[in-house]
Amino acid sequence: QLQLVESGGGLVQPGGSLRLSCKTSGFTFDYYAIGWFRQAPGKEREGVSCISISSSSDDGNTYYADSVKGRFTISRDSAKNTVYLQMNSLKPEDTAVYYCGANLGLDVRAMCYMAHSDYWGQGTQVTVSS
Repeated sequence: QLQLVESGGGLVQPGGSLRLSCKTSGFTFDYYAIGWFRQAPGKEREGVSCISISSSSDDGNTYYADSVKGRFTISRDSAKNTVYLQMNSLKPEDTAVYYCGANLGLDVRAMCYMAHSDYWGQGTQVTVSS
């Protein structure tokens, strides 16, 4: 069974940091991509950052939305089947429900740009407020 479980959301002051975790299970494909997406009230879901996980040379490719470049970092721990999103210098406009998603065919740029995933986690709330 393919599953993604997010954790690590919460309330943080502007300028603060949070680390989100996405624990995956059942993904034994030669290629797939894991992405972080967010959806604020009244807005469409958007891709934040995506990373490829592959048995070939395209392993570890990353993509970041312009709005988070230089502030967010995506990484993975293969031994723990977990993908992380380190979020620094958080701003009130980063407030949203953050979702972890998995896609089996798209490259990281397409996955994030289209905010498309084949599988989704349940989401975790991130609130940036003083």
